Amino acid sequence: MTQPQAALPAPDSDPAARAITRFPLALGPLVCDPSAIFDSEKIRSQIDDLATSKDNATLRGEVVQLLRDANKAGRALIAEQFAKAPFDARPMTRSYTFLTDGLVTSALYAAIEIMHPAATPTSSERIAVISVGGYGRGEMAPASDVDLLFLTPYKITAWAESVIESMLYILWDLKLKVGHASRTIHDCLRLGREDFTIRTAMLEHRFLAGDQDLADELDQRLTRDLFQGTAHEFIEAKLSEREARHIKQGQRYMVEPNVKEGKGGLRDLQSMYWIAKYLYQVQDTAELVPLGLFESEEFDLFAKAENFLWAARSHLHLLTKRASEVLSFDMQVEVAERMGYQDVAGRRAVEIFMQDYFRHATTVGDLTRIFLTKLEASHQKGEPLLERLFRRRPKTKPGYTVVNNRLDVVEPETFLNDKLNLLRLFEEGLRTGMLIHPDAMRLVTANLDLIDDDFRKTPEARRIFLDLLLKHGNPERALRRMNELGVLSAFLPEFAPIVAMMQFNMYHSYTVDEHTIQVIVNFAAIEREELEEELPLSSKIMRKGLNRKVLMVAMLLHDIGKGQPVDHSILGAQIARKVAPRLGLNKADSETVEWLVRYHLLMSDMAQKRDIADPRTVRDFAKAVKTVKRLDLLTVLTVCDIRGVGPNTWNNWKAALLRALYKQTREALENGMEALNRELRGTSAKKALRAALPDWPKAVLKKETARHYDPYWQGLHITGHVDFAEMLRELEQSEDPGNIVIRLFPDDDRDATRACFVMPDHPGIFARVAGALALVGANVVDARSYTTKDGYVTDAFWIQDAEGHPFEASRLPRLRQMIRRTLKGEVVARDAFKARDKIKKRERAFNVPTHITFDNDGSEIYTIIEVDTRDRPGLLYDLARTLTAANVYVANAVIATYGEQVVDTFYVKDMFGLKYYAASKQRFLENKLRTAIAEGAKRART
Repeated sequence: MTQPQAALPAPDSDPAARAITRFPLALGPLVCDPSAIFDSEKIRSQIDDLATSKDNATLRGEVVQLLRDANKAGRALIAEQFAKAPFDARPMTRSYTFLTDGLVTSALYAAIEIMHPAATPTSSERIAVISVGGYGRGEMAPASDVDLLFLTPYKITAWAESVIESMLYILWDLKLKVGHASRTIHDCLRLGREDFTIRTAMLEHRFLAGDQDLADELDQRLTRDLFQGTAHEFIEAKLSEREARHIKQGQRYMVEPNVKEGKGGLRDLQSMYWIAKYLYQVQDTAELVPLGLFESEEFDLFAKAENFLWAARSHLHLLTKRASEVLSFDMQVEVAERMGYQDVAGRRAVEIFMQDYFRHATTVGDLTRIFLTKLEASHQKGEPLLERLFRRRPKTKPGYTVVNNRLDVVEPETFLNDKLNLLRLFEEGLRTGMLIHPDAMRLVTANLDLIDDDFRKTPEARRIFLDLLLKHGNPERALRRMNELGVLSAFLPEFAPIVAMMQFNMYHSYTVDEHTIQVIVNFAAIEREELEEELPLSSKIMRKGLNRKVLMVAMLLHDIGKGQPVDHSILGAQIARKVAPRLGLNKADSETVEWLVRYHLLMSDMAQKRDIADPRTVRDFAKAVKTVKRLDLLTVLTVCDIRGVGPNTWNNWKAALLRALYKQTREALENGMEALNRELRGTSAKKALRAALPDWPKAVLKKETARHYDPYWQGLHITGHVDFAEMLRELEQSEDPGNIVIRLFPDDDRDATRACFVMPDHPGIFARVAGALALVGANVVDARSYTTKDGYVTDAFWIQDAEGHPFEASRLPRLRQMIRRTLKGEVVARDAFKARDKIKKRERAFNVPTHITFDNDGSEIYTIIEVDTRDRPGLLYDLARTLTAANVYVANAVIATYGEQVVDTFYVKDMFGLKYYAASKQRFLENKLRTAIAEGAKRART
């Protein structure tokens, strides 16, 4: 199993010395001349010069210094050459292996020849040093582990112990991360049977130096006594490991992938090689082609993906100076720069780099599937190697056959005579519920050129494509496979730019194409009535009935304009205008699709960035939507879109906002805009309060209903009105006129805690409360502040913890205490924030430009100031404090967070109760807000 390695002439004639002084050989082309990386002959000559009458400790220190200098120089040279050719991964990995071989064999030489020479070695005083794992394979990244096996013939002797100990101390002093084991051949066999990790490591063993005969014996015994006849259990173990690894690391579309362990990463490529090596004793992945496991074109893809992933991983190691495997956001930017990626119009270099990454990761997934299916076909004896997904063979249409429970084509030539079969294959896959055989996939990808303009315009092609989306209940299966094979981009060329496109932000968890498929996954789940409890409104709309074809096409196209320098909604609508008719939609349906793509963010923005209790918000939204049919379509699209962003994006707060906006808008569309009249709402709210407090004296109730201005009655639910009425009564009955009444209500239905405050009114209260909440780690998602006619203020803040959940009951006492201390001036929020305003390192790579807009049309009585900027702790407090200092009255604040980006929307008046119409006043406020943002950002980065 070892790779053959010719021995160089030894410096003397002693057989033992000849074995020990073996020089490392390059395993292939390196980044430069091998002797420039590590000159073993020169190093050993220098070690010999050091060998005088010194004690071993002193000698070891001098050897370490010698090797340290050589290691430093060698690594610097490899890194320098790799920087010049940042994609040449294979010579780089071999070069680090060659350098490590030199260090290890030189350390062994010093230990055996100089520090612990054996004058007359016995048969038990033999040792072979063997590299295992990735080091044994000859693939090392800059910070890879050095995994060594010290092989002895029998139980380890005192001499061997001394040699190994001295050698390890040298390697440890060089700061190498050494994994080591001292074993006999019997130990290796026994442990290999028990532990598949050990077995895999020994599968890739490579003799470095020492006793060649001992290493050869291990090689033979492993093949005969461990590997032979155990392929089935080894493959099952590797596949189980792979599945567990993918579950732990996440799918290949996650935006901070693990280059080594993630799906589509290096470990998946290595698993294929391990299995092939175990079965066929291959020494190189190129041997998979003559074995029939890959076509030559597929091996070319394998090599390119492997090279790219090794390059990315190695640049990551060089940047972090450690064995870092996760391409975190900050590292993505730096790796992209090192690899030479550059910005282009509308896209950052890091996004282009990550698109390449995800394309290669997808390739790895495709190759793994092809490899395993081919393997299964080759070993169809008894139980199959792969778990059977389908126990019964479904009946297929003529022209198709079932091979190993996968759908294949009977006669490729006949299949291609009708090019529409390139789509029918996926239809048959959905109809039968079967996976498609890799041979059929190869046939499709090799003939994508058949999908031309004539193909796309064929009515039957349109029919098949729309049926894939609408008729089988699981369209995502066909879409994902079509996307991976290039069929989707061939049939819809406009889709090609967003394939594997990463959106460089913390909000989106998936690439754009995968996000699109996730949106459709959600829609299909609603249709199957699997989300009735989570999504009652969308489920109700679906039961009532809507135009599924329009909605599905809109979902497919809603983000198709991304990655360009223009607004993706506008560009997407222009693309939809061309694509929808091409898919066979009539004029009316095409116009609806275009409208949905153009305004697919409208409902989300209205619900999350505007005060939906303000009648003008609902009125403007209703005017934009125009019909209940469009409202229904947009609602389902919005829900599926938000849920498709990532696994933790959807929550009850967003659900409650969307339900409230939908309900009010539908009422306005069905019963007229008069239903949104402020006075009618106020009268209804007061009536509801009187009904909710039947035991209150009439005079007290009359005082309560008279003390509030109109916005108070329309902005809060009846539960809020009841709470504030009770809190105001409690405050008036207290003996302390400056008292503060605080009530905290965990609201699990909205995934938030409602924090209510009642106190005598005075300037700056809103900012102080915002500061107090931020100091205890509360994220404000909504805030309302109302002054009464008799000098009190009633503030309601909806807050969540860092995970987007209501504050735990155990944390509420501390929250209450911090709020009281801040409001009383005992804690100055700005000072307390100095230690908390830090932005995490992995988040610093994001560029979020600040946009500030003033809107005097979105509300009848307020100016709406929208601040779109970089999120950080204390931002809301800084903005509120700035507005207060400028004598701005903040009535409401609505906060929408999108990863590292936040949109804080303030409903404000000036000190005279007027809107900010004057451009000069708007510029003044904008400058103040920008200054506060810039100063806070500076603090956060220092």
